[in-house]
Amino acid sequence: MYDKWSKILSHTVLFKDIDIDSINSLLQCLKPPVHQFQKNEYITIDGDPFTGIGIILLGEATVVKENVAGNRIMVNLLKQGDIFGEMIAFSNRNTWPVSVSASCDTTVIFLPRDKITGNCSNICFSHQELILNMLGLVSNRGLLLNKRLEYLSLRSVREKIATYFLEQYDKLGKPKFKLPMNRNELAEFLNVTRPSLSRELGKMRDEGFIDFERSSISLVDVDSLKEIIS
Repeated sequence: MYDKWSKILSHTVLFKDIDIDSINSLLQCLKPPVHQFQKNEYITIDGDPFTGIGIILLGEATVVKENVAGNRIMVNLLKQGDIFGEMIAFSNRNTWPVSVSASCDTTVIFLPRDKITGNCSNICFSHQELILNMLGLVSNRGLLLNKRLEYLSLRSVREKIATYFLEQYDKLGKPKFKLPMNRNELAEFLNVTRPSLSRELGKMRDEGFIDFERSSISLVDVDSLKEIIS
């Protein structure tokens, strides 16, 4: 039952350097459940029992967190091959700290943490590789979360927009790109209101910093954007 998912998993960080045949053997050993979710259906709910490390096999999902006031903050967007739940997999917490909802019809495989770290009856090399990949994933995610905390500490809407756009510029290596999310999702991601985001984007276009058409963004003056966050 796992054969059709092995190729997708082979492209994930968790299964890096593990060949497809070994992945199939690992899955037969781990026996992780695979679940399908409809659009807008919750995959996990904040406070529910932790069910294992999730990997998106098909579809997309949104990671959200509610603050004490009940306001939703989008933490991350998940696409095919993306992983979630790894930060709490080896903690003493037994419940999900965030909610994850399907953005469209989505298929997810859950790897139980006790089976990942438990003794493998076959003592296979690929299982050891999986554990090492898991340690690397957790370490790198911790570094990214530290950066995320710094990112969210920015006060003005303009600083947040400039920082996000410059990160996309550095990542893609070009001043014109397509946003990976719509305006509502971007507003949630930056922790600002949709009207404030639209208003500031309009001002930045009028002042010659950027240009945009729908989801396509052009950074007209990269140096000036860097000055905003300096």
